[in-house]
Amino acid sequence: MDFQVALSHYLATFVELARKYDQTPRHCSELEQVIDDYSKFVTNADNKLAWERMAPESSRALNPIVVELRKLSSLCVAIMEKYRALKLQSGAIETADYFRNIEACIDKEFGSFQITSDSKLLLIGSGSFPMTPLLIAKRTGAEVVGIDIDEEAIALGLMVVEKLGAGLNIRLEQTRVEELDIVRDLTHIIFSSTVAQKYDLLEQLYPLTNKDIVVSMRYGDGLKSLFNYPMREVGSRTWSLVDNILRPHDLFDIALYKKAAI
Repeated sequence: MDFQVALSHYLATFVELARKYDQTPRHCSELEQVIDDYSKFVTNADNKLAWERMAPESSRALNPIVVELRKLSSLCVAIMEKYRALKLQSGAIETADYFRNIEACIDKEFGSFQITSDSKLLLIGSGSFPMTPLLIAKRTGAEVVGIDIDEEAIALGLMVVEKLGAGLNIRLEQTRVEELDIVRDLTHIIFSSTVAQKYDLLEQLYPLTNKDIVVSMRYGDGLKSLFNYPMREVGSRTWSLVDNILRPHDLFDIALYKKAAI
């Protein structure tokens, strides 16, 4: 399929599948298949070449589709997490390729800035199936807080944590970063790649957090920007980029930030 035709096809498909969501897992398999196909599409080396070879005028013409694809694919990922949580609630659970990719990414999240049992971590955009809090809390014993703006996602996420992470030090809240009682004590922050306002929130967090905080910003540039919000420049007097972890076969890359030395 032609590259631009494929983008239009995925956009139309995501619009339709988002419309079908009805708080039941009826359309789960259909959406999982499309998300898995799309995941392979944005990590395909041939498609990356096609993206890079596009003339500037073609890129400008495609930009509205890219923006909509990013928004709709992010929405559909959120819906797929809801489907997965609903299936767990009913006693059935499967691991789609998308989730396996994300779980593999978590293992490499902070590079040399290790999480320990003394760490306090915040995940912004925890979703309905909070894999990151579960894996980190289980493997390290750290205190993990997840926040999300979606009330349904928090309710489903709490159910998932109760079923899969009983006894782990995990909190999920529908709240804003400035309202968190733990914000000054945080050692690590992770931003989901599908949080549209993540760089605005990063600047907001600067005066609220301690000087040693480490931030993992999940992002996707180029072809990966079809599925993730891209990297942005940060204020030179606030945050410094200390590592940029590029992973060609994974769905997103990771920018690690610490507070700038002034």
